[in-house]
Amino acid sequence: MHSSPGDETSEGSSTASGPVSDRPDAATDPGRGRRIGIDVGTVRIGVASCDPDGILATPVETVPRAGKGKGGAGKGRAGGKGASATDLTRIAEIVREYEAVEVIVGLPRTLRGENGASATLATRFAKSLRSMMPDVPIRLSDERLTTVAAARALRDSGVRARGQRQMIDQAAAVSILQGWLDERSAVLRSAGDAGGGVGE
Repeated sequence: MHSSPGDETSEGSSTASGPVSDRPDAATDPGRGRRIGIDVGTVRIGVASCDPDGILATPVETVPRAGKGKGGAGKGRAGGKGASATDLTRIAEIVREYEAVEVIVGLPRTLRGENGASATLATRFAKSLRSMMPDVPIRLSDERLTTVAAARALRDSGVRARGQRQMIDQAAAVSILQGWLDERSAVLRSAGDAGGGVGE
């Protein structure tokens, strides 16, 4: 189930449990509409979107991190130059352009389910994005193996290494979003079967 809005993107990595990931929930689902998936990295941000029916995730673009990968949104206020808001601004533009009803930010975790620096980075980015777009739900979704899977899939498809990095970021975002869409579909179907009357 969803944690409260304050918990979803709070900088709770200082606690024992760290940031809490979200799961699709029929009770808080915003309904039919496009979703945006985001893979936050230190150098680049992969972006994906889906069709209005929430069936298939597709790549959109790769957005360079502001501040040359030294923290982006998390360090922008400390830097004081305002340049670090550039990546956030572009993501917000994409969300508005696609009229997205929900944004899914990947929450990186170790194979043991622990949170580290990457999880903190994603959490801070999500929190900053929410402050820019308070009307759009921003979710954190466990992305444990998405980047690894994306890299392997691209290698298997014959994509040259030199051009892989930006494509990997987008493919990771696609994987994050597709995982959310698939689970959402199952959750809504289950709610409908239970007589909840929840439709997409």
